[in-house]
Amino acid sequence: MPKNTFFNLPEKKRTRILNAAIDEFSKYSYEKASITRIVNTANIAKGSFYQYFENKLDLFRHIFMISADEKLKYLKPTLDKMESEDFFTTLRNLYVAGIEFVKENYKLSQIADRLMKSNNENLKNEIFGETKPKSNHFLKVLLLKGIKRGEIDSSIDVELVSVMLTNLSFTITEYYLKTNEKGIVTDDYSDLMEMVEKMIYTIENGIKIKGEDNNDY
Repeated sequence: MPKNTFFNLPEKKRTRILNAAIDEFSKYSYEKASITRIVNTANIAKGSFYQYFENKLDLFRHIFMISADEKLKYLKPTLDKMESEDFFTTLRNLYVAGIEFVKENYKLSQIADRLMKSNNENLKNEIFGETKPKSNHFLKVLLLKGIKRGEIDSSIDVELVSVMLTNLSFTITEYYLKTNEKGIVTDDYSDLMEMVEKMIYTIENGIKIKGEDNNDY
């Protein structure tokens, strides 16, 4: 979390510093990103940086908080309609909104992509570990609504399934990044959306063969 001295800065200067940082992290991995380049681009003294942030990680985490707040703006229309739409429609629309966020926020998306592809598991846990509990809780609420409306099997372990769905969200992005040489930030998201549709189909229908000839044990 930035220090109070950062929030006390004029908005124009705060924006200049954050834009310089976002630009740096979108071009370089966390390890290779340079505070020196950030302060030079932002036209501030290096000593001033440490008056605003504890260290590079503090700044990096703040950028992800900004990204999360921005993404929520894209998700809000779907969240506002979740009372009137079934669980699977809501889940699908959340992915569509997430893809729209990626398309329209190139640099923030690049930063997330670099971290997703990184082998720095400690940093991943540090950053994404903060968002997973929130996602788990939100999906738990959605699942409970789906059970109440008769859309979801009431015998499922809601806690377990919410964790599974959160992890699937991260897994499908990692899988896409590894199998798509273009990376996630492109003009064409049909491949990613196709993967999302396949994932939702599997969640909704399971993997067990259904039919009269299928033997149940």
